[in-house]
Amino acid sequence: MSKKFKVAITDAEYESHDIEKSILSKVNAELVKFQCRTEDEVIKYCSDADALLNQYAPITRRVIENLQNAKAIARYGIGVDNIDLEAATEKGILVANVVYDTTDVADHTLSLILSLVRKIPWIHESTKKGLWDWRKFQPISRLQGKTVGIIGFGRIGRKVAERLKGFRVELIACDPYLPLEVFKEHEVEGVNLETLLQKSDIITIHVGLTNETFHMIKEAELRKMKRGALLVNVSRGGTINEPALYRALKEGWISGAALDVLENEFLKDNPLHELDNVIITPHMAWYSTSSIAEIQKGAAEAIASALSGEIPANLVNKEVLTSLSGKST
Repeated sequence: MSKKFKVAITDAEYESHDIEKSILSKVNAELVKFQCRTEDEVIKYCSDADALLNQYAPITRRVIENLQNAKAIARYGIGVDNIDLEAATEKGILVANVVYDTTDVADHTLSLILSLVRKIPWIHESTKKGLWDWRKFQPISRLQGKTVGIIGFGRIGRKVAERLKGFRVELIACDPYLPLEVFKEHEVEGVNLETLLQKSDIITIHVGLTNETFHMIKEAELRKMKRGALLVNVSRGGTINEPALYRALKEGWISGAALDVLENEFLKDNPLHELDNVIITPHMAWYSTSSIAEIQKGAAEAIASALSGEIPANLVNKEVLTSLSGKST
């Protein structure tokens, strides 16, 4: 009889895990679920697991050093900034993500842009209170003719651009890793970050969180933006310095912001919640009933592949293959 594997879900928001159970049962794996928030909790509950399915819980170097049997870690999503890839690679652990359809993220981005421009949340609340009067929310600008700057022109940034074209806006984007031909192909002007900050009426961020993008928008960048500019972030909270953003919104350096992500998403007393020119949604841009099924299926398949001795389809730390190859010789 083949070995029985233990696959631990460190944390997850999904109501059912029937998809994962069905896939993992084929490789004789038992699924156990926890809701870990801290390093200590992950170590306590998951240290003996053969593989981890992870959403937000921190998979730090300390956690990885305490994993006794783990062959693989799969994240429910694209970003892996909560996983120490270097430590995982050193220990020979495969790390995979799920590259799913980003339609929902692009749609959510557009929803936030339109909500900011048309001041929908504030008008809605006022109307619910019985105040049938739009005049108190003047001025309300027209989206058409505005310059929208897209920071990060990967799959999501390009889908956002496609949706915005119908509104007849001027599109500019910055992404230092792409040649100018890519921007031209999508009928978007490629510029550097400083130019984008200075020219844009609306800025939307679509980058992963790395050492280079951490706090890429801080006081200096916010002060370069137009005084009436709007800022949208559906990428990672760490890309914006929140104390600087708070000051920018409080003191009127920029007009408003819409955030689907925060640096500490479980902090209830974040000062940004106090401001009346901010829209905050709970890290849900990725969500739809369709995307959840894709994500759960992709993560489970990655673990099943690893436990079967195969390479997961969306292996992130490809350097680990050299390490594993050396161990097997």
